[in-house]
Amino acid sequence: MSLEAGLADRAHAAGLAAPVVVPLGGADVTGTGDRFRDLRPSAGVHVAADAVLVGPGRGEACGLCLAIRWQRLRSIPERDALETGAAQTAAGAWPLPTAFVADAAWALVRSAPATGTVLRLDLVTLRVEAHELLPEPSCPAHRANHGTPTVRMRSRPKPTGTTGTRLRPAADYALPTGALVNPVCGVLGPATFRDLIAPTTAAVSGHFVERGLQGVNDIGWSGKSDTFAASRDLGLLEGLERYAGTRQRNGHPPVLASLNELVERGLAALDPRECGEYPEATYRHDPVLQRFAPTAQIAWVQGHSLRDDRPILVPARSTFYGRRTRGDDFVFECSNGCATGSCLEEAVLHGLLELVERDAFLLGWYAGRPVTGIDPATLPVPAVRNLLHRAALHGYEVRLVDSRVDLPVPVVTAMAIRLDGGPGTLSFAAGAALDPADAAAAALAEALTYLPHLRSDAVHQRARIERLAADFDNVVTMRDHALLYAHTGSVAHARRFVEPARVLPFTEVYEPTPRTADVREDLDRLGAEIIATGCDLIVVDQTTPEQARLGLTTVRTITPGLLPIDFGWGRQRALTMPRLRTAHQRAGLATGDLTDADLHLVPHPFC
Repeated sequence: MSLEAGLADRAHAAGLAAPVVVPLGGADVTGTGDRFRDLRPSAGVHVAADAVLVGPGRGEACGLCLAIRWQRLRSIPERDALETGAAQTAAGAWPLPTAFVADAAWALVRSAPATGTVLRLDLVTLRVEAHELLPEPSCPAHRANHGTPTVRMRSRPKPTGTTGTRLRPAADYALPTGALVNPVCGVLGPATFRDLIAPTTAAVSGHFVERGLQGVNDIGWSGKSDTFAASRDLGLLEGLERYAGTRQRNGHPPVLASLNELVERGLAALDPRECGEYPEATYRHDPVLQRFAPTAQIAWVQGHSLRDDRPILVPARSTFYGRRTRGDDFVFECSNGCATGSCLEEAVLHGLLELVERDAFLLGWYAGRPVTGIDPATLPVPAVRNLLHRAALHGYEVRLVDSRVDLPVPVVTAMAIRLDGGPGTLSFAAGAALDPADAAAAALAEALTYLPHLRSDAVHQRARIERLAADFDNVVTMRDHALLYAHTGSVAHARRFVEPARVLPFTEVYEPTPRTADVREDLDRLGAEIIATGCDLIVVDQTTPEQARLGLTTVRTITPGLLPIDFGWGRQRALTMPRLRTAHQRAGLATGDLTDADLHLVPHPFC
């Protein structure tokens, strides 16, 4: 007897309509070869190899939403088999089609909530779990064409008595944790993980898997604060930001055209070459990369230039970093410049702060000029003392550096150095904020969070680290950049940060922060400083339906001309960009443009 027949018999005996039953795991539910595709939206029972799922009832989400989200959470081999057409062999009939399974499933059908809840019946233990399901943007029943997005800035007064750049703390968002993270249909992955060995912060992390041109990619997210609850909220917000940034989910249709065609049609479009190109040797030797061609047909998404106050088309490849096509492999982008906020203005402000942070650090790292240190003990943030003490207990000392060059925005680089010179030697991070104390605290917390993993990796990946130190061409991945500085000899590459030219108290480095009453005012001031360098300031709305229902906005900010962060020693656009050589003269820190001989040609330590 099949489960479908068993449920039909029980429904008939009760004088009720039989539920629609569909299988899971036998076909790609996102493809055209699924013979149950028409039934899935109305299905109330979903049969997998290890469980029966009942729901989601009559909420906003449908049965196809559930199937899509369930499939995304499968293991990589299972997803590959389903989604790429890899060879599959039937293992026999569906297991355990027994009367007691039908009885248990029928009981769940009768008691299932009428809202978007999914009940999971474990076929080994008969344990029942309830999980919340959010509508899936790619589901045909929920996909919508929202037309052309608009970007219009407005006043955003800060709550009375506050001076920060966030209108709401992370804890104030009613985040549906159960829907965002669960093993059945979680938007951001199956679970969260507490870092119980971190000596400095109560970090919480998670991950989801996104399919790209060359297979599936693991997208990690994390939150770092003093409590696991606060870290979880921060982590979920970062996870939603990365979920939005990997690919377009908001229903705005892309434009397929070449740059030349757009120009001929009189449409404003961003030439991605303005954001920097890799060195010529990279394009010659990398089998994947190809130079941008203005005649190539690629996808473009709608953005808005704040400098010119006009719409502008931006290559999708420069906006969403999780999806590639064979025609637009001119750059490998990351989440740089993506940010989430309670409103558009807040999101744009924090996206720009991240761009300024990376630009300032790269200018200071590659220019090789003396830096000014900040005495960590003089920071006016009480919580910093705890971080410093925790670092010392684990054998590390902290250095802070003022990383500003020609932009007046506070940017602080934090570095932890292992005092005994052993493996796991250096850990770097940076922070940018309108309040310099916030920038320093953020940089410090992030740098110290990496310590236990850096020390562990230094021991377990010693051979790999030795290869990185011996030949920088082996620095290929994001993680390689941090691992290079786990090497005991890495201090030589960071001597300027370990031994700054001078070390000053915090109040001698930074003046008191001007108080503002509106986030829009903060954004206008920062935007004016960036535009004064000659850069445009472009915003692309990445907000997903899941975020919109929570009152969140996510954007990608793009500032062509500022130095972008890249990973892999052969893929450093910063080294080819004019700003690397001109910014110090603009700031009055050099008498002329820097030459190649002035540059510090060593991979940066960011990850």
